[in-house]
Amino acid sequence: MALISGGLDSVLAVRLMQEQGLAVIGLSFKSPFFGSGDAEKASELLGVDLKVEDMTDSLLEILRSPRHGFGKNMNPCIDCHAAMIKMALERLEEMGAGFVVTGEVLGERPMSQNRQSLEIVAREAGRPELVLRPLSAKLLPPTLPEMRGWVDRERLLDIRGRSRKRQMELAERWGIYWYRSPAGGCLLTDPAYSGRLRELMDKRPGFGRADVELLRLGRHFWEGGCLIVLGRNRQENRELAGLSRPDDVLIKEKGRPGPLALLRPPEGGSEPGERAWSRAAELLGIYGKGKNPLRRVEVEKWDPGKGEP
Repeated sequence: MALISGGLDSVLAVRLMQEQGLAVIGLSFKSPFFGSGDAEKASELLGVDLKVEDMTDSLLEILRSPRHGFGKNMNPCIDCHAAMIKMALERLEEMGAGFVVTGEVLGERPMSQNRQSLEIVAREAGRPELVLRPLSAKLLPPTLPEMRGWVDRERLLDIRGRSRKRQMELAERWGIYWYRSPAGGCLLTDPAYSGRLRELMDKRPGFGRADVELLRLGRHFWEGGCLIVLGRNRQENRELAGLSRPDDVLIKEKGRPGPLALLRPPEGGSEPGERAWSRAAELLGIYGKGKNPLRRVEVEKWDPGKGEP
C-alpha cells in the first residue's frame, strides 16, 4: 500500500515498487487543509487503485496539541505523517496489502524528514518494520519486506537531502511528466493561513471543521469573539453562503450588489451583537462597490434563496 500525495516523491516510490513487479494500491487523505485531487490524477496515470479517506477529525485533535510541535508555520508534520501511516497500517489487512510504502526522503525536509523524525513517525504509527521508504531505503535500517525478500533492497535507492536532481532524472527516464509542485499541498504551511488559524485557536478554542473551512476565504476580521468574513468576489460570496451555519448571519449592503458578509457568533453566543453588526456595516462600506466615504452603509440580512448577493 502506497501513501500517494501526487507529489513527485510519492509517484516515484510507487514506480519503484511496480518496477519490482509488485502490485500497488494507493491511499490518500483529505481535509480542509489539503485535498486528494493530485493523488487521484497521479494514481490514474500510474494505473493504481486509490482509496481516499477524510482525516479532518484526527488532524483537528493534532492541531490542538501536537506532540512534536509545529514547523515554521502551523504545520504539525511529524504528528500528521505518523497519523497517516498509522491509518494505513490499520487498513493493510482489509485492503489486502502486506506493508506500507511512502515517498519520504531522508533529509529533504529539515523538521519532518531527518533521521530522528522518520524513526519517530514509523515507531508511533505502530509497526515500524512494515514502513518502507524506497527512495532512501539504502540509508535506513532494512525493513521486514526487505529482509523477507518481498522487495529487493539492492534495487532501492539512497537519495538524501533537498536536491531533487536524482528524482527529476528518474522521472525523465520513466516518462513521468506530470506531478504536483513540491511547493504546493498543505495550507498549514502557508504563513497567511497559519496566521488566521492561530487567531481562530486563540479566540475560539472549541473550533471545529466548519471554522477552519472559512479560513481560506475572504477578508477576516474579529469583533470580540465574533468572526466577520467578507467575500472578495462572486465565487467567494457563493462559497461563504454554502459554508454558513444555522447560527451564522449573512448580510449585505441594502439595494446594491457587492460583498457578502458572514458573521459567526462567539462560542456559546446566540447571535452576533450590536457591535459586530456595526463593524460589519463599516467594512461593507469600505470594501463594497460604492466605497462609501462615511465607511458605513445600510445593511440587510441576506437569504441564500434570494439569488446572487
